[in-house]
Amino acid sequence: MSASQNVTALVGKTAQLNCRVRNLDDRTVSWVRHRDIHLLTVGIDTYTSDQRFVASNYPRTEDWTLQIKYPQQRDSGTYECQVSTTPPIGHSMHLAVVEPVTTIVGSPELYINRGSTMNLTCVVRHSPEPPSSIFWTHNHQEINYDSPRGGVSVITEKGEITTSYLLIQRAQSSDSGDYTCHPSNANSQKISVHVLNGEYPAAMQHGGQLKLGNPPFVIFLALLLGIFIYDH
Repeated sequence: MSASQNVTALVGKTAQLNCRVRNLDDRTVSWVRHRDIHLLTVGIDTYTSDQRFVASNYPRTEDWTLQIKYPQQRDSGTYECQVSTTPPIGHSMHLAVVEPVTTIVGSPELYINRGSTMNLTCVVRHSPEPPSSIFWTHNHQEINYDSPRGGVSVITEKGEITTSYLLIQRAQSSDSGDYTCHPSNANSQKISVHVLNGEYPAAMQHGGQLKLGNPPFVIFLALLLGIFIYDH
């Protein structure tokens, strides 16, 4: 007998556990959930009221499969493929049902100086596989990287953690607004960007990008730098 070891599935997307049984003869294959020692299936018959669990055997093959439709995180745990020998032979495997998490660095608000380069960084974690695509929108309109405005590009690095960088050069007031990162297999995430003309003295500047800071601290920092902040 051979079987899956560790299986990772996405919330809501069918999970599949595989078990290969040789020389089965007239014996049966069952699937058992360890959490509550619950018999789920025998052969291709389901023995639970939860109809999300479906067993199948491809004709003339040694492969037995347990499908869990619309899995949730509570379905995570150990499952056993069991053959009705005396004593029974079993093989356990662990299922992890994960929900990808999307974040944008600096959200929910980002302040940036006019004329500087805007760098929005979207990070997707806990995805069983990298998203096939990530697209960005600005005020609910998909961003056109070939627009006459120019200077807009995106770089996506896929892996266990997938990162998409939206780069906008020479930021203008018209670039203010809501930007949303849309991964194909994870939740969307939004950030509100404000392009300033330097009129916000109580903002902290870092590499051209600004985030609101604590005004007393900003004043203290400004004094250390020899910068005078005038109260208009």
